[in-house]
Amino acid sequence: MTMGWFEPVMAYCERTGPGVWAEPVNAASNLAFLLAAAASARRARAVEPPDRACLGLAGLIAVVGIGSFLFHTLAVTWAMYADIIPITLFIVAYLALALHRFLNLPRLRVEAATAGFVLFSFTLVPTLDGLSGSDISALTNGSIDYLPAALALFTVAALDRPETRFVGTGRRLTEIGVLFLVSLTARTLDRSVCAVLPMGTHALWHGLNALVLYALVATAIRHRAVLG
Repeated sequence: MTMGWFEPVMAYCERTGPGVWAEPVNAASNLAFLLAAAASARRARAVEPPDRACLGLAGLIAVVGIGSFLFHTLAVTWAMYADIIPITLFIVAYLALALHRFLNLPRLRVEAATAGFVLFSFTLVPTLDGLSGSDISALTNGSIDYLPAALALFTVAALDRPETRFVGTGRRLTEIGVLFLVSLTARTLDRSVCAVLPMGTHALWHGLNALVLYALVATAIRHRAVLG
């Protein structure tokens, strides 16, 4: 059975046809990720020694922008995965870094917690669908897939260690989490606002999410720099 890698994907309000430039605003808004990547990399290189982990995350942000651009221009199945996979890798990589750098967990506990998060992420939507008897992903325009990331972000923020609380990492992560929820709202509402806003709100998701990714990397860099 073929997977239909070149099947068209009509997922967003702005797209009304199969053309490469059928989503000009959504496509162009991916520039925000490239700007966030450049700013993150510059900040990671500015500290001494350079923050290699965050340089890697900056590279992932750039790949997120490229993958998303491919999806919003080509709009086929393989391009959808080019969009999904980089952001998934960023989420998992950042969680592992946060558990080690912010919570000071040993390697084995970081690996176990990260593996548990991945398992939770892959089973959440099927579980919710089974409990509710409905397609939760369709109802939320796919935004439900990001719920585990939001939960992880707020959990790490809440577990901010008392001895390093003066750094303000927990507070910063909470603020970023709130911004992430706002960006998810824009993503969720995209198709439902087509009647009044033909371009939709997905481009706003791109802009806000790029800011979220930059803020996450900047927080990790600052945390390491302050604590030495």
